[in-house]
Amino acid sequence: MTKIKKEKTATEEEAGTTEKSYQDLIANINPVANPLASRKLSKKLYKCVKKAAKLQQIRRGVKEVQKFINKGETGIVVLAGDTLPIDVYCHLPVMCEDRNLPYAYIPSKVDLGSSAGSKRPTCVIMIKPHEEYKEAYDECCPQGGSLVFSSKCSRLTFVRIEQSEELCSRRFTPFFVPLVQMEAAL
Repeated sequence: MTKIKKEKTATEEEAGTTEKSYQDLIANINPVANPLASRKLSKKLYKCVKKAAKLQQIRRGVKEVQKFINKGETGIVVLAGDTLPIDVYCHLPVMCEDRNLPYAYIPSKVDLGSSAGSKRPTCVIMIKPHEEYKEAYDECCPQGGSLVFSSKCSRLTFVRIEQSEELCSRRFTPFFVPLVQMEAAL
């Protein structure tokens, strides 16, 4: 009369998993998905999105994120790298750079939507800063810093804006200066 739980064998567990590895997800990203967050940073961003969603401190979707970027709201913009067509959200990184907002691409819109507590995939989310999850937010983007993509190392690095003023005076934008030049200038 009682149900007996079956133990799964190793082959059943492999066949039953629907999670894709980070490398499988990277294979499906768009060519414009730069800077792509590393596996470690992606996990931190997912955790921060989960905490912000519980407190309703996120903006979800292209229209809503674009509207609040134009209004001057601050936060981290997280874009999904596997969104098609690219024209849907290709203008958002330019808007973020104009307003000095940190942004990063993550490999999966399905994972981004599920971390926000939605059953639907989401291509863009803005995480607003809040005191409840300040530690997780600062791990993703420290205060006074901005996301800088290093093409030489192909990873994300944070550089304080005050330290990169010399490079900005040479008509470099801090978003496209390779890390080697940053270290040489500092």
